[in-house]
Amino acid sequence: MHQVVGPGVYENVYGECMEFELKEQGLSFETQRPASIIYKGVRLRSTYYIDIVVEDRVVVEVKAIAALTEIHKRQVLTQLKLTGVPVGLLMNFNVVVLTAGGVKRIVHPNFAKEVEANESQ
Repeated sequence: MHQVVGPGVYENVYGECMEFELKEQGLSFETQRPASIIYKGVRLRSTYYIDIVVEDRVVVEVKAIAALTEIHKRQVLTQLKLTGVPVGLLMNFNVVVLTAGGVKRIVHPNFAKEVEANESQ
């Protein structure tokens, strides 16, 4: 996908390409999944929307920015905590080569042992 489109377009373009690829692979996914915000035990009226959730197992946060920073990783971690999804992918498509720093994997702390056990099989 990144090789076809290349860097330099908006996040929504990469998101739409990602949707196309997920459909092609026969994977179930939801875009703009709403996540409630609970503050001190009270559900707020505000709703947070998550870019893509694949198979109810992976959150995908799509970016097209100059560089990923710690706050972007924390954003995905917050999304994992809000949804209870075990793993997140932070994908920045505004890079020359996607595999050279454009993808970061984040694991929900509550699922770290489970994810590690699945990887070792």
